[in-house]
Amino acid sequence: MMDKINIKNLEVFAKHGVLPVEKQYRQQFLVSAALHLDLRGAGKSDDLKQTIDYGKICLDIKDFVGNHSFDLIETVAEKLAEKLLIENPALQKVWIEVSKPEARIAANFETVSAEIERCRHTAFIALGSNMGDKEANIRSALDELRKERSCRVVSQSGLINTAPYGLTEQDDFLNGCAMIDTLLTPHELLKLLQEIENRAGRERVVKWGPRTLDLDIVFYDDAIVSDNLLRIPHPEMHKRDFVLLPLSEIAPDKLHPILKKTVSELIGTY
Repeated sequence: MMDKINIKNLEVFAKHGVLPVEKQYRQQFLVSAALHLDLRGAGKSDDLKQTIDYGKICLDIKDFVGNHSFDLIETVAEKLAEKLLIENPALQKVWIEVSKPEARIAANFETVSAEIERCRHTAFIALGSNMGDKEANIRSALDELRKERSCRVVSQSGLINTAPYGLTEQDDFLNGCAMIDTLLTPHELLKLLQEIENRAGRERVVKWGPRTLDLDIVFYDDAIVSDNLLRIPHPEMHKRDFVLLPLSEIAPDKLHPILKKTVSELIGTY
């Protein structure tokens, strides 16, 4: 279990609600948070620099909740969790509860609240291009990822030239891999990658055909996802040295959650 700092029932007066009167007059809200991070260093050293300043976090919460206006307390909680994780890299997970004791409900009650838990995820993305300026296409995709508030490029491999896979009568590919820290779910990440591909002029006409940009989720934490839209781990990655070789530069010991082999062990075995 990860260490955590708890903030309980921080009082904020704000204008959140669906009704016009709730947008006009401030109401009482209570915000609780559990901030998950490694506190061992701070505990050993008694050094504030090795933890987070919960006084500042409280001020940040009051400022955000008090100076924005949303219809739903669910949105307050979601946006607040995102803000805290983005602005505090030491945080690994946050639990947020936003309570509304003065909710306009025709019944006796103590409070109404929305409670969520959000955390960072590590994803590995395979990048490829075999049309136009291949290197520029890949660099541009990485720049697009860096612009996303919900993503952070942690590391990236070198780029390698590889022969085309499947449909061989086309130009060679330039391939690489990147490790990202993201707050997005697997399907949200897929949507983002497809948007980046589309902006680069990707056309899905022929399977395994030429493309300006190809972005695939190889791993997402240790998750196993299989539905009509997405499969993680990527179902073909263990057969593709053009994925495994660059991936081994940045994550040689990453374990495939199904095959139970590391990236290094998978190279050349299938």
